[in-house]
Amino acid sequence: MKDPEWTHEFRRLWNRAVHAWHDGRRSPDTLFNPPDTALLQSLGCSPQELFDFVDDHLTYAEPDFDTVLATTAIRRDYFLNVQQGRPTDRVGSSDSLPPKDAEAAGIPWLPRILAKARLKLRGEMPPDLMYGCGGDRAFLAEVNLTLPAFLQMVRDHEHDDQPIIEAIKRQATAPKLP
Repeated sequence: MKDPEWTHEFRRLWNRAVHAWHDGRRSPDTLFNPPDTALLQSLGCSPQELFDFVDDHLTYAEPDFDTVLATTAIRRDYFLNVQQGRPTDRVGSSDSLPPKDAEAAGIPWLPRILAKARLKLRGEMPPDLMYGCGGDRAFLAEVNLTLPAFLQMVRDHEHDDQPIIEAIKRQATAPKLP
């Protein structure tokens, strides 16, 4: 599917999911039909991941569609160009994540969100975990970054935390985003 085409299809799917959620279909199994699931899989996205975004959007008013689209675009690009459109068939474990109070270079939450971003990038998120949860969003707001900007940073430095740490320290002292 070409770039503009997938974004239009993804927007239509998002809108259908929002309506379904309002109609009381509030699980990944009831929110998406088989063609929806096939579209998501072609993008490297799971029904659970999009459900989590829709659910948080409608429950907490964030993330917005543009943030979800940009985040999905980074995962899609990685899926198609690095993974050649093939999932890894691995699923991470929530138990293997750093604890919420873990720090890297004195920055709380950073080890956890790094691990989650890497799982998201590779399409290995366990169903009970969300890249972009309320804790992630609060952390990124504090360091003046967005979900897609952080995911792109992790993609650019997939195996090296140091440039990410340095960028976060710079961003954290920059003027806050509106």
